[in-house]
Amino acid sequence: MRGIFYGVGVGPGDPEYMTLKAVRVLGLCPVLAVPRTGGKHSEALEIASKAADLSGKEILFLDFLMTRDEKSAARRHRELAGSVAEKLDAGKNVAMLNLGDPSLYASFGYLREILKERGYETETVAGVTSFCACAAKLGVSLTEARLPLRIVPGDYPELDRELASPGTKVVMKSGREIARVRRAVERSRLPAAAVENCGMPGERVCACLKDVGGAYFTTVLVGEAPERKKKPGSETEENR
Repeated sequence: MRGIFYGVGVGPGDPEYMTLKAVRVLGLCPVLAVPRTGGKHSEALEIASKAADLSGKEILFLDFLMTRDEKSAARRHRELAGSVAEKLDAGKNVAMLNLGDPSLYASFGYLREILKERGYETETVAGVTSFCACAAKLGVSLTEARLPLRIVPGDYPELDRELASPGTKVVMKSGREIARVRRAVERSRLPAAAVENCGMPGERVCACLKDVGGAYFTTVLVGEAPERKKKPGSETEENR
């Protein structure tokens, strides 16, 4: 019987953000698939090791390419999916660790689609997203009433247009693009704040983008994003 391929969100950094389900699923999986680039240290594995007992687990490192060449990236995805499939064919459940949530800018999605097409069973275990944790650190709400929430990467080519849209904007993966993001925010004349390395060593909460140093894990929140307040005749705090 084939094993199941799980994508497990470990949260943005603080191991206390890992869910009970994530810890339980890791216990069901003898193999942990750990994404990394260039053989570098895995933040996701370190986080998981502080929240769950990983003793005796087989670690399958997945070396992804940092490239914009879609053909090269797709070829590597197929190769890595094949490595996971070997474990699944042996009847072993495999849990792929993902920072934040596996459905948001996560490498898990590439392998999941390949393996699903090959007939393997997959399951996603949701995790706390970096921008939710950052909002908590900043003491703000992400949305209120009917305002939308928009999520874009720092290198998004139409960033100015997105910032001009209504609602709160989350600019993820901003570290390497912080100078560009800062200029776009200045043009928008909107308030903004950021958190570097949320929940990790070296965490910095920046009420002003001028204070952001450009750490790789930097999330920027743009817009009013006030905390919802109950007012006579207004909607309550429950989602509508």
